Amino acid sequence: MTSAPHPITTELILGGQKSGKSRRAELLARDWLAQSGDHRAVLIATAEAWDDEMRERIARHQRDRAERVPGLQTVEDPHDVAAAVVRLSAPQTLVVVDCLTLWLTHWTMPSGMETLDFEQKQALALDWQAQAAMFLEAVRKSPGPVVLVGNEIGLGVIPMGREVRAFVDALGTLNQQVAQVCPRVTLMAAGLPLTLKEPC
Repeated sequence: MTSAPHPITTELILGGQKSGKSRRAELLARDWLAQSGDHRAVLIATAEAWDDEMRERIARHQRDRAERVPGLQTVEDPHDVAAAVVRLSAPQTLVVVDCLTLWLTHWTMPSGMETLDFEQKQALALDWQAQAAMFLEAVRKSPGPVVLVGNEIGLGVIPMGREVRAFVDALGTLNQQVAQVCPRVTLMAAGLPLTLKEPC
């Protein structure tokens, strides 16, 4: 991994599957740790192991991160990411959230959702809106840099199912809201960063 070309600040990193977005977040964490012995970096992991393949994928990611960025601590919190950002943020701490897409999935498409009635789904949507608002405020007020990783999935065909279309819309809205509060926004493609927004 090469060094990050810009001063480290709060950043949203978007991209497709295997685009290099998590690797960029690790690069920023590595460079942050190298800047000062007082610096620390912590990753809030939002993935949950639903099956054997996902368990192996998570374990592989953990091994790879430990090898590439030994000083990057990991905290698993798939649901209450806003509170985790508030709890972990500090002037000398870089917080990485990987990833926003899975966090949204846990809130808007939880296991057993097909059994929920209309009112329960409406309550879930309101809960998500409150969570998103708290998260945006936590990022905005963070005393240290926050690096946020998320998927850009709105470039393909329109999904057929109503709930999947609603999820794609919700993710697009979340990405726009997060982009507004982040000084820097980067789109990853084929491992290459494209700067969409720079600090003023």
